[in-house]
Amino acid sequence: MEKLKNETDEILTFASSLRWKMGEDYHDKLTEGIYSDAAAITKRVEIKKNEKESYHFDRMLDKVLTSRTFGFPIMALILSVILWITIQGANYPSSMLNTLLLEMVYPFLKGLSAQLGVVWWLDGFILDGVYMAVAWVIAVMLPPMAIFFPLFTLLEDFGYLPRVAFNLDGLFKKSGAHGKQALTMSMGWGCNAAGVVATRIIDSPRERLIAIITNNFSLCNGRWPTQILIATIFIGVLVPAGWSGLISSAAVIGIAFLGIFFTFFTSWFLSRTMLKGEVSTFTLELPPYRPPRFWKTIYTSLIDRTIIVLWRAIVFAAPAGAVIWLISNISISEITLAAYAIDFLDEFGFLIGLNGVILLAYVVAIPANEIVIPTILMLTVSHFGIVDMGASDGVMFELDSTTETASILKTGGWTLLTGINLMLFSLLHNPCSTTIYTIYRETKSWKWTSVATFLPIVFGLIVCFLVAQFWRILF
Repeated sequence: MEKLKNETDEILTFASSLRWKMGEDYHDKLTEGIYSDAAAITKRVEIKKNEKESYHFDRMLDKVLTSRTFGFPIMALILSVILWITIQGANYPSSMLNTLLLEMVYPFLKGLSAQLGVVWWLDGFILDGVYMAVAWVIAVMLPPMAIFFPLFTLLEDFGYLPRVAFNLDGLFKKSGAHGKQALTMSMGWGCNAAGVVATRIIDSPRERLIAIITNNFSLCNGRWPTQILIATIFIGVLVPAGWSGLISSAAVIGIAFLGIFFTFFTSWFLSRTMLKGEVSTFTLELPPYRPPRFWKTIYTSLIDRTIIVLWRAIVFAAPAGAVIWLISNISISEITLAAYAIDFLDEFGFLIGLNGVILLAYVVAIPANEIVIPTILMLTVSHFGIVDMGASDGVMFELDSTTETASILKTGGWTLLTGINLMLFSLLHNPCSTTIYTIYRETKSWKWTSVATFLPIVFGLIVCFLVAQFWRILF
């Protein structure tokens, strides 16, 4: 400031010396201009002072959020809290949508169909098949996405997500991938299709492909309910009731961390085989922290992410429901197509610690992970002739009672090994149809779409086979 004052005084002295030469008017205009410039410079100095204070605040926060000591624990805690809020917060709206779509609208439509005299097969095909699949996807998929994406976007607006990329950059570089893959991996925990779209932030085509192929190892919200249910039924019962919830949660978190391990492992594998190349260098700019823009966040997350992804899931779920109903109601020699498929897949399923019902459910439920458990329950009740459960063949259902659900599964021959391997296979299997379609749109390549689809299945089959063989040797 002292230097600025001296320079201003020199200019004013020079202006005075020109007064007798240039005239009074010119002198006044020159003086006015100088004072205007000085005021602008002073204002900029004051702004710089405020920016300096903000800079110090950002630096202090970064010393904690990006430190080697606290960075990773804080990152894990924040993401865990977001997932917990998503799972817990989605329970009530999911229950409301379930009641509305399955307990009110569905019976109304069935009654209306009966009054109109619609033939049984058309009624079953449209309402028991197509409608039920779409209703399940909306009830289970919409609430978690409507919670997760706004929370994730708030972190993005606040400026924390670039810090996540900064923390994980070294690990991704060692695996031959890009540091920004940390952001796309995190987005995949909400929805893998959204995670695939988010890879656009990666400039390198090679590293973007790695991020796309590995995003399926992020446990999306469509698989969390399956993980929680199976962990509660088969893992939580191994300990006293007071510890059941904690152990079940630890098992689910363990599966999520296993997905992170496979993300790094597969990135390392691809970067040394099909996608060889140098890891690109990039300057990771850490933007200043700023208050999130609430309404823009709501719009971006709900319209640009939630609604678009949900609509794609509905489009693929509708034909899946039709197929599920058809294979459960078309018979050859009084045996349904579903029964033939289950018997055919049973032997291979036993080899990898699963069963034919699970494998068939994952085949027909490719469009959406949300309908896997309802499909498994429907197929189990139908195949094993369990009475007083479910509506009819081809009608998916789910029970509020964990005890009743466990009873159905155990009647179908499930054991602790089946539960553990289902949790593993739920993580390590093909992406849903919405994600597969999104991968093709982003890559414009059937080759890489096929790799992204079948590579997780290969890993899943190998892991389940090894676990099953070790289990049978030990027990």
